[in-house]
Amino acid sequence: MTHAFRFHQAGGPEVLKWEEVKLGKPGPGEARIRHTAVGLNFVDIYNRAGVYGVPLPSGLGSEGAGVVEEVGPGVTDLKPGDRVAYGNSPLGAYAEERLIPADRLLKLPDSIDDKTAAAMMLKGLTVQYLIRQTYRVKSGDTILLHAAAGGVGLILGQWAKHLGATVIGTVSTDEKAKLAKAHGTAHTIVYTREDFVARVKEITEGNLVPVVYDSVGKDTFLKSLDCLAPLGVAVLFGQSSGSIEPLNLGLLAQKGSLYVTRPTLNTYGAKRENLAAMANELFDVVKSGAVKIEINQTYPLKDAPKAHADLAARKTTGSTVFLV
Repeated sequence: MTHAFRFHQAGGPEVLKWEEVKLGKPGPGEARIRHTAVGLNFVDIYNRAGVYGVPLPSGLGSEGAGVVEEVGPGVTDLKPGDRVAYGNSPLGAYAEERLIPADRLLKLPDSIDDKTAAAMMLKGLTVQYLIRQTYRVKSGDTILLHAAAGGVGLILGQWAKHLGATVIGTVSTDEKAKLAKAHGTAHTIVYTREDFVARVKEITEGNLVPVVYDSVGKDTFLKSLDCLAPLGVAVLFGQSSGSIEPLNLGLLAQKGSLYVTRPTLNTYGAKRENLAAMANELFDVVKSGAVKIEINQTYPLKDAPKAHADLAARKTTGSTVFLV
């Protein structure tokens, strides 16, 4: 028997229950892994709260690192003892051990430890598709990033700077502004006291930006459109402040023939070969030191409800990891 967090109804952190669960042997195409570290992400809050309508009862979490214990029939590229990590899997990472589709597991380079892997897989793979695929950031670009001191933001700021881009980042406090600047953001805007549209116009001398990366949603989205140059791309990849209102597509014409997309890691990483290529690019920028993964908070896995409350209250910065 092993233990895992489950929730039987949507709600606040208190709905998470630490339960004893029985795992069978891995089936065809599956592996059984023992977690050493598990990542915390804002999407976990969405799933727990019922935003995405997860079928209940359910496990939680889609990012972790650990060791392969056993593989099922048909799994040929993994063996017991392999160090692995994953960033987009069926829910169930908040567990001591779990069964998981083997094609979601990625072997870890020796130079990347388990804690770092658990902190970087979902967020790092998200950054990969955002800046290398959804809009391919290139040298000389000036881009706008909301929540620049968050887990995705700190990775994106560093990676975009490595590509030669200038990052404008919005944050809520001066402390977070310092953190974002230390991780590649060239210009910070404290949105609690500054109009970020006016500041973007000022910083870009009226040229605006070709892309906005927006994980905030309701509070920022329409203003994000006002920051885009003609033919610019609004990339909405989260909604921490709530869902945006239905959008009049005529606005996109009025504001300069703009594009809007709502991408997900599950789509970009659906095929095994694409997922592996994305991970290899992520591993390379981390191994080179171009992107540093800093874990600013750790909690025992059993304290997941407290960690959820802290994340929702914006008491955390960067990456948070549960230790198993």
